[in-house]
Amino acid sequence: GLGMGMTAPVSITAFPAEDGSFQQKVKVSLRIPSQFQANPPCPTDESIKIEERQGMTIYSTQFGGYAKEADYVSHAAKLKAALGSEAAYRKDFYLCNGYDPPMKPYGRRNEVWFVKE
Repeated sequence: GLGMGMTAPVSITAFPAEDGSFQQKVKVSLRIPSQFQANPPCPTDESIKIEERQGMTIYSTQFGGYAKEADYVSHAAKLKAALGSEAAYRKDFYLCNGYDPPMKPYGRRNEVWFVKE
C-alpha cells in the first residue's frame, strides 16, 4: 500500500536478435529510491522481483526525443560501430534507459549502455 513515485532512469534490458532488433524477452528495471533501499516494500505481484544491480562500467551513448525500439536499436548499432572490435563488452544484452516522464516534450534524455566485460 506504499507508493514510491516514478524513478529515473527507467531501464530496459534488451536481448538483441541476430538482426539487431529486440527479442520478445525484455526486462524493465526501476530504481528503488534511496529512502526505501534499506527496507524496500514487498511487491504484491509475483512477477515483480527486487534485485540488486552490482556496480558496472559501461560504454554509453545519449540521444533525445521520445525513444522507441527502433531508436534504441539504431543508437546501439552506432555505439557498436564506434567501439569497433577492440572493446570488450557483453554482446548478449544491452540497457536502454529513459530519464524523463512522458509529459516532458523537450530536452528528453535517453541512453544506450553496453556493459564492459
